[in-house]
Amino acid sequence: MIQDLHAHTYYSFCSKDRPERVVEAAINGGVQQLGICDHNYGVGCARTEFCWDKGTRLNADYEGTLIRYYDHINCIREKYRNKIKILCGIEICTLPGKDSYALPTSADVSFFDFCLLENLDDPRSITQGDLFAYAKRCGCPTGVAHTNMFAFIRSIGEDPYRYFRKMAQHGIFWEMNVNYDSLHSFQSHDYVTEFFKNKEQQEIVKKSGVRLSVGFDGHIAAEYKPLRVSSACKRIQEMGIHLAFEGI
Repeated sequence: MIQDLHAHTYYSFCSKDRPERVVEAAINGGVQQLGICDHNYGVGCARTEFCWDKGTRLNADYEGTLIRYYDHINCIREKYRNKIKILCGIEICTLPGKDSYALPTSADVSFFDFCLLENLDDPRSITQGDLFAYAKRCGCPTGVAHTNMFAFIRSIGEDPYRYFRKMAQHGIFWEMNVNYDSLHSFQSHDYVTEFFKNKEQQEIVKKSGVRLSVGFDGHIAAEYKPLRVSSACKRIQEMGIHLAFEGI
């Protein structure tokens, strides 16, 4: 299976493409499963006059905007159902503070197909490093986005195998982020490069049973590079590691 579980549309303030444009780029690139996964603050503020120095102080109606977003992506799912499998996800920022973009505690995301958590390894994260408690709070299948999990696990004094095993038991997956576009300054993630050459890390992940996902983290459809996605998916499957939602 060729999957990309990290795609952004105009619901994210750092992206301008319509969902259809994003889906068609994935189809043309041979992607079989696409996860549209816009930023919570973009969805929550409904692209109203959002300013980076206001964050959640705009008091956006997350209940209404989250449902509207999900319903829209569901319509896109139905439109392309004979060409590609679409999942509706949401990327959740966990940073607090006066410039907070974090998901409000009252916001319900349990009905989403999945969510991706970012900033887990940031000392300021409202998760306080407790991935499992926050995943339970989300209430839907949860993945960890663009994070060096081996470094994070070492930083909290845990054993990698046991931690990944616990992730597997809780249905939490780990993203291999393969972005390479102008928004990210055409820089790839070192942790992904390291994982694909580190046999020891691969063996730990495989034995633990944790699933991996692949995401291009695309914000500009014209710069989409599906070969990076398909190559990563194939390499992971050749390792004997299951992809998120594979066979489900």
